Amino acid sequence: MHFTRASVKLGITQPSLSHQIKTLEDELGVPLFDRIGKKIAITEAGHILYKQSKLALSNLINAKEQIEELLHIERGTLSIGALPGELSQLVSSLLLDFHHKYPKVKIKVFSMEDVVSRILQNELDLAITILPIEDDRIETVPLYREKFYFVATPEHQYAGREAVNFQEILDVPVIMFPETHRCRQLIDMTCSLAGQKLDPLIETSTIDSLFGLVRSGGGGTILSKTLIEMYNYDNLVRIPIQNPTLCRQVGIVYLRDKYMGKASQGFIDTLTAHVKLLKKDSQQEYCDNEEG
Repeated sequence: MHFTRASVKLGITQPSLSHQIKTLEDELGVPLFDRIGKKIAITEAGHILYKQSKLALSNLINAKEQIEELLHIERGTLSIGALPGELSQLVSSLLLDFHHKYPKVKIKVFSMEDVVSRILQNELDLAITILPIEDDRIETVPLYREKFYFVATPEHQYAGREAVNFQEILDVPVIMFPETHRCRQLIDMTCSLAGQKLDPLIETSTIDSLFGLVRSGGGGTILSKTLIEMYNYDNLVRIPIQNPTLCRQVGIVYLRDKYMGKASQGFIDTLTAHVKLLKKDSQQEYCDNEEG
């Protein structure tokens, strides 16, 4: 949105850039920018051209990657997204092994909630998120299904139980992630289907503060198996939830029409093998396919 700064970045003069834009507008027959005094704003036609240009440039990059791989050149940048928390940690734990296999590949990991929209905008090569994703433009690779548990201190009134009904969790103080968190959305949906509403005593967006509040006896919480084992606090107990059992499916997503190079496929293979090993070590902790 600044012609002078754009011309400097492109290495041309500002009048040359303005002339090129004007020539392009004349060719298309519509203005690409609204010029209001010294300020400019992109028009609706400009937005359309911008989105299509990004796709065109992406196709050129994909073509270059495919040609380079014909020459056995494995390099470039791999951008990976993951939901904040345990899924982001899961990706990070594999980076060293992946780097040994693909030392020429630069890896970027982004922890964010809107991974699917970033995939659709072609800002990420692949992402780890909760399935299903209802979008025909997205390709999915299921990884695993895992259970959720009620987590509290040994002094909690439910601590000695072999299982706790989901309805009972609504009757005690709970500490949860905010409503924007995907795991929280799964729990809220379960409440909605049961005609109930979860009303947390405290909401926090950070994992450390959530565990800290639970460990101090402020209330219980509902967490996934992966997150519980990642922190593994000895002074907390986890109790299976029943009626219904809470499960989530985790998987890899990427743009269906995007070329998946050796680096991207290599990371998918590395992550898939890692998950199979984890499931083999603790098979009883994962949900069967028919559970949910």
